[in-house]
Amino acid sequence: MISSEPSTPKNSGLIAPCGGNLVDLMVTNSDHAKVKDNIRTTLECSDRNACDIELLVIGGFSPERGFMHKADYEAVIAGHRTTSGYLFGLPIVMDTDREDIEIGNRVLLTYKGQEIAILNVEDKWEPDKVNEAKGCYGTTSLEHPAVRMIAIERKRFYLGGQVQGLELPKRIFPCKTPAQVRAELPAGEDVVAFQCRNPIHRAHYELFTRALHASNVSKGAVVLVHPTCGPTQQDDIPGAVRFQTYERLAAEVENTRIRWAYLPYAMHMAGPREALQHMIIRKNYGCTHFIIGRDMAGCKSSLTGDDFYGPYEAQNFARECAPELAMETVPSLNLVYTEEEGYVTAEHAEARGLHVKKLSGTQFRKMLRSGEEIPEWFAFKSVVDVLRAN
Repeated sequence: MISSEPSTPKNSGLIAPCGGNLVDLMVTNSDHAKVKDNIRTTLECSDRNACDIELLVIGGFSPERGFMHKADYEAVIAGHRTTSGYLFGLPIVMDTDREDIEIGNRVLLTYKGQEIAILNVEDKWEPDKVNEAKGCYGTTSLEHPAVRMIAIERKRFYLGGQVQGLELPKRIFPCKTPAQVRAELPAGEDVVAFQCRNPIHRAHYELFTRALHASNVSKGAVVLVHPTCGPTQQDDIPGAVRFQTYERLAAEVENTRIRWAYLPYAMHMAGPREALQHMIIRKNYGCTHFIIGRDMAGCKSSLTGDDFYGPYEAQNFARECAPELAMETVPSLNLVYTEEEGYVTAEHAEARGLHVKKLSGTQFRKMLRSGEEIPEWFAFKSVVDVLRAN
């Protein structure tokens, strides 16, 4: 749902947020008692709910000001666009099994002992989850983690309505708001976003630092390394450990052209739709460019090993949507490590007959467990030390 635009001024010299202004739904401390007056219903949030609420409150989902009504939910599923015409990758919904919650209710949303927001219930419906899965993820197979999530974890009813923020969730990852990130960005320069959900290795670092030299990026550009800190795939490294690796690496490299921040976002592994969602969010954080990796936010069937999306579906879809967002994409380079020249593109290595060194993720994990020395061309020592300690 979209209401009237807030009066928050634009950040001078930076790309405008989606809708023109950065949404801020946080209620001042002095008004907490007033907005909570006569609320009789409390609803405990899941980890995913809490991520969505935080991004709504701080403007990460600008121009959205609450959980989507049924009409917007269906419009986003059908055509990745709200009824007001804004691009949006995936619907933002609040789920519940509570039959007693009705339209017109004001509900206190809690999360792990915190009172984080109030939801003004303006719509309630039973979703067609099969249609949601097919429209958003391109499949109804429970082998897809997000299809499994909406079928098993999400509850019977969806609620739509405006949100009022009371307190941001307390997290291991200290998540800067879009306004805070924007305040640290250089005015008039490009900002390249790098999304990840795993520890950063040498190839990643080479990738996002070389993106600063892409032909469509300004000379004084910076890169925002912006890992997600919400729920991801079950076999991903735990968030607390990932956080330590990012903090240690940031201190080790001390690169003045890198900005570091964390994103309170729950991954859907939705391929093309997720790429669009990430671009929208990063635009709100002040980014002008977005690095799109091969098979970004993709996933595989655990039975067949087949990919749910083609290797370039996310790149192609993001490239189509970028002009409307006034953003540009930076394709992910296919980098390999060679004995002769270090990291180069695979095409360069093949053309010159260079000797490519490889280390698979499976081999890397085995070497971690066995205590074998990890080559520094593959992983930063600071990152390896954290992983071994945990």
